[in-house]
Amino acid sequence: MINTLIGDIGHLSVIIAFVAAIVASYAYFMASRSSIDAEAIAKWRRFARGAFYVHSAAVLLVIFALFNIIYEHRYEYYYAWSHSSNHLPVHFMISCFWEGQEGSFLLWIFWHVVLGIVLLNTGKKYKEWEAPVMAMFSFVQLFLTSMILGVVIGDLKIGSSPFILMRDFMPDTPVFAMDPNYIPEDGTGLNPLLQNYWMVIHPPTLFLGFAATLVPFAFAMAGLWKNKFGEWVRPALPWAHFAAVSLGIGTVMGAYWAYETLNFGGYWNWDPVENAVYIPWLVLVGAIHTMVAYRRGKQGLKASYLLIIASFILILYATFLTRSGILGNASVHSFTDLGLSGQLFTYLAVFAVLAVALLIYKWKHIPTTEKELTTYSGEFWVFIGAAVLCLAGFQVLATTSIPVYNSFLGFIGIESNAALPADQIEHYTKFQLWAGVLIAVLTGIGQLMWWRKTDKKSFGDAITMPLMLTLLFASLVIILSNKFDVFDFKLDNPVYITLFVTSLFAVFANLSIILSLLHKKVTLSGGAVSHIGIALMLLGVLFSSGYSNIISGNTSGMLYSREFPDEINRDNVLLWRNTTTDMDKYSVSYRGQFLEVEGVPEYVNKEILFRTADEYTAIARADIKVNDKLYFKTGDTLELPTPENTYYQVEYKNRETEETFTLYPRAQVNPNMGLLASPDIKASVTKDLYTHVSSVPDPNEEKEWSELQEYTVTMGDTIILNDYVAIFNGVEVIKEVPGVPLKEGDIAVQADMKIMGEKKTYHAHPLLIFKDGMAGYYPEIIEDLGLRITFLNVDPTKEEFKIGVNTTQKDYIILKAMEKPFVSILWIGTIVMSIGFVMAIVRRNQEGGSKEPKAKPAKKAEKAQVA
Repeated sequence: MINTLIGDIGHLSVIIAFVAAIVASYAYFMASRSSIDAEAIAKWRRFARGAFYVHSAAVLLVIFALFNIIYEHRYEYYYAWSHSSNHLPVHFMISCFWEGQEGSFLLWIFWHVVLGIVLLNTGKKYKEWEAPVMAMFSFVQLFLTSMILGVVIGDLKIGSSPFILMRDFMPDTPVFAMDPNYIPEDGTGLNPLLQNYWMVIHPPTLFLGFAATLVPFAFAMAGLWKNKFGEWVRPALPWAHFAAVSLGIGTVMGAYWAYETLNFGGYWNWDPVENAVYIPWLVLVGAIHTMVAYRRGKQGLKASYLLIIASFILILYATFLTRSGILGNASVHSFTDLGLSGQLFTYLAVFAVLAVALLIYKWKHIPTTEKELTTYSGEFWVFIGAAVLCLAGFQVLATTSIPVYNSFLGFIGIESNAALPADQIEHYTKFQLWAGVLIAVLTGIGQLMWWRKTDKKSFGDAITMPLMLTLLFASLVIILSNKFDVFDFKLDNPVYITLFVTSLFAVFANLSIILSLLHKKVTLSGGAVSHIGIALMLLGVLFSSGYSNIISGNTSGMLYSREFPDEINRDNVLLWRNTTTDMDKYSVSYRGQFLEVEGVPEYVNKEILFRTADEYTAIARADIKVNDKLYFKTGDTLELPTPENTYYQVEYKNRETEETFTLYPRAQVNPNMGLLASPDIKASVTKDLYTHVSSVPDPNEEKEWSELQEYTVTMGDTIILNDYVAIFNGVEVIKEVPGVPLKEGDIAVQADMKIMGEKKTYHAHPLLIFKDGMAGYYPEIIEDLGLRITFLNVDPTKEEFKIGVNTTQKDYIILKAMEKPFVSILWIGTIVMSIGFVMAIVRRNQEGGSKEPKAKPAKKAEKAQVA
């Protein structure tokens, strides 16, 4: 029976959250007015707080309602039906929650609620900022909540509700015309590519970063509004660090998900949706640097306003890009248009106009300093670094926005067919690589300038040791890679050498800063630590992308298929089952197809699994053991959590070191999405071996078998089957057949045959069942040998048995393998960068308060740090 109660509760809660956001916005606006007395301000503030808490409670109730319809499999609701299914584990049900647009908006709203409550309960530190900051918070929540409101007024649609019933979403579907209360038995399920543990933690982390950018933006707007032009920087700075680290970690999590789930061979593809997150992160990091420069020397306040505002507006722009459907033909990641493009544009336009108009209006009142910047001042290099970050972001923004240009020109009646670059990786990389060089240089020189006396001699002394270590270490690596072949690559590309040397310089320069600060306070070195992390990330990107080496090249001289793209025919190796093939320094063998079985720590060979009518269960045809530990006995019923996924066992043997290991690249042939292949990775400190299948025989297509060839045999006879020697050992009567109930009078007999293959001996047990006066045949298929053996008949008088054999092409896979040197440095660099940001957050948060400190003597001021 349809449960409309939980949907009504959810929808009503959305309306309450929306109305409470309006009330909180207005009340906080009134509390921010300076023209009313203190008592009125206090009353308005208390009223606004209450409204925001009501809003927060309503949002939590919406979340409960939405997760309930997913967890309880309430497929009468379109959201549950379109994103979930009966057999999903709980952690993937969580992913279902934010797979859809409405759920992801709700996740964003939730983080704003959390951050808002944190701000309301941080004590006196932010009390004077509460009203104007929370007015902006509540105003943003008003717009976000409207995105899931799901209210239609005439021709005007406001938001898309996640609580719409199937019969209301698809009213013209014949089944609902016949039965309005029809409930599907199962849902369509979660996108297979999203059934990954990184998709459980990556979106919440990324959306936390999205939400956190609102905090420094709200402080900046409050500063302009209340004419506290410089005071906002101090309370906003730790939040800017927090937003940057959350956004950065969330982005890298997405990159790692792509690395281990998708099969394009990397972690970053310059997809427009990836770019839409990367751009505001660059601008936000630039804003942090200008804010720190202002905290130290009262310079860069206007730049801080510009960059903080830009980072938040770019987050909104990224939302518009990914959710309006404008990137539908340009990105594989973007959401489809739910009819909210106009509403999204309004959301973006309101805050862009509001922020820019307020900034222009107050621009001449924002204080500036007359202090002259010299090339030997730390602030000068901070501003140069911020400019480079913004230029790098602008280059990506200009190209990513091409679909927007086309749509806008089309809207005003001008036809435009501008297209994204054919080779986007090359297009972006040729600029971003040099941006990386400049960033590496600036993170080294900037830190040295920041911490040393601002004169030529002291700078020369400070840079000498890092520069010497850089040249020494770089020369050693270049010589070892080119002359002595120590690595699997030669570092001889001048551009790559430049990035390598500058990144090394950044590491050594910032390391020298850390060593000089050890005797002071650890948190002072947060900036240097994060800069080392950035430099390591640049090194990881350089080696793993610049020197990625495909080792599975087709050396057979054979064209696998004219239907395949050139890349598959050129860069892949064909592996016949149980046939060893040389691939670079490895001998590689494809050993068979495996499935995941609940309760077994390793994958299980399909050959010992009898599949039942329920695709999620199977019966063990043999004992299942791992390391001599018995997990299931023959005849036990097994659960298959992901029956759609097949794991292809590929054995590697390094002919140079005799090392052997096994990888299990995963693939499924999806009826809607085609071949979905995910790699298996052998990771090490120096390189990753990245392996995925590019093509497999379609399991949904019937195999082409040869004509049935019959053999009459007796016990002990030897026959030749498809060039393999087979021995017929005999037959036995069996009392139980998996999946087939036998009653009195039914007879089931099983043949026992032994076939000698190239690598091992196989046992075949075809079944012949006489049931209700009819014969039923259950053939044995041996994929390794391309044989299907059928037990056809028994002649008890002559003690003869008839066996039928069909042959087909042996099982195979087409495999791609590549080596990615030192990709681990990228992941290590991310961790180091995050640690540096956290150290900076701790330091800035310990400073406390919102009042500006008294001016310090110049020498002491020099000891402030850029983080």
